[in-house]
Amino acid sequence: MRIEVVNTGTELLLGKVVNTHAAYFGQELFKLGLRVQRQVTIPDGNDIRTVLEDAFPRCDAILITGGLGPTNDDITREVVAEMLGRDLHLDEEILETINEMFRSRGLLANRSNDRQAMVPEGAEVLPNPHGTAPGLYLPATNDGGKTTPHLFLVPGPPRELKPMFAEEVQPRLSALRDPDDRADIWHNFRIYGVGESSLASKLEPLLEPIEELELGYCARLGEVDLRLIGPSAAIDVASEIIRAEYEEEIIVESEDSIEQVIQILLSERGETVATAESCTGGNIASTITNASGSSAVFRQGYVTYANEAKIELLGVSEDTLEAHGAVSEPVVREMAEGCLRVSGADHAIAVSGIAGPTGGTEEKPVGTVYIAIASRDAETFAKRHFSPSDRVSFKMRVTRLALDLLRRRLRGFSLD
Repeated sequence: MRIEVVNTGTELLLGKVVNTHAAYFGQELFKLGLRVQRQVTIPDGNDIRTVLEDAFPRCDAILITGGLGPTNDDITREVVAEMLGRDLHLDEEILETINEMFRSRGLLANRSNDRQAMVPEGAEVLPNPHGTAPGLYLPATNDGGKTTPHLFLVPGPPRELKPMFAEEVQPRLSALRDPDDRADIWHNFRIYGVGESSLASKLEPLLEPIEELELGYCARLGEVDLRLIGPSAAIDVASEIIRAEYEEEIIVESEDSIEQVIQILLSERGETVATAESCTGGNIASTITNASGSSAVFRQGYVTYANEAKIELLGVSEDTLEAHGAVSEPVVREMAEGCLRVSGADHAIAVSGIAGPTGGTEEKPVGTVYIAIASRDAETFAKRHFSPSDRVSFKMRVTRLALDLLRRRLRGFSLD
């Protein structure tokens, strides 16, 4: 079934409101074995006519969001009725529902809301207990060789759209789906420390022979999501290949974040972690505590930005600082070991670097960072990384590098 989505709303194109419908529809339809083939966003007003005229011939179903309000630029129902040659009639039951909603809030009904009770001939009304605009479903037609797709008109605000979609639209789409159509599954690999192009160049020749397998990539700072879509047999074969090639780089086979993975790994071992941060300013601790359940595994964090703080809170040697500077392997080792000692945690992460844009030298340019991990049952490990970027991106990348170092230690992988 070919499904397209038309989002109406000038505020979406101005960037005043973030359009979350694409992600929501994509995720929910995939659960039904369906997929969005195309999505377009248009301003309020007459553009909807042109978009629907273009979409009608190639679609089996169209989801139209927005344009069901009481103002004169909300013309979705009127345009659809005109294009289908349907008369609009006032639905007294809808009108009473709208009036009662106003009365329950101690407000007087505005007559402009009456237009929301207008229903095209042959349409099914989709109740909206969360707002004044009901949705509409117009089944597909074939009149004299002229076909129209199934049309679902739903309100734009997510708090109204999502309940209506779940309760009214999904069951209808599920019933329309051909049971003989292949139902694909989705499997995600979150891979750290491998670039998107490197991933593709290695894996695509290996995965290309697998029939009916679709690959997709989504790159972020330091990590790539590798998406597999296809029949379960094809997914199984591809997954074994990916695991064999990137066993240590796979953070998780889901869309869980690295902090969620860290929380699970530490919980399974009954262990805790603490942090000693300079250049990241507490971002590592903040990221760890983004995961639910982190209170059981995160001991405490130290933001030792100044050298005096490194000395007073972590016990870093003045001589070490003097000899090597704050951004150095010896200092970050002492930070990690001091954090482990004073926190009482089982593991400690420490970072010290130059976020920029100022402060770099020829020997230690902007983007230089040292990361160390100290553990009660293993030797302290420290490593230099070079990650030049803007200040915020640098802090995010260093945070991910540090957390991945801990992940590797917890899973018994190489840290080099």
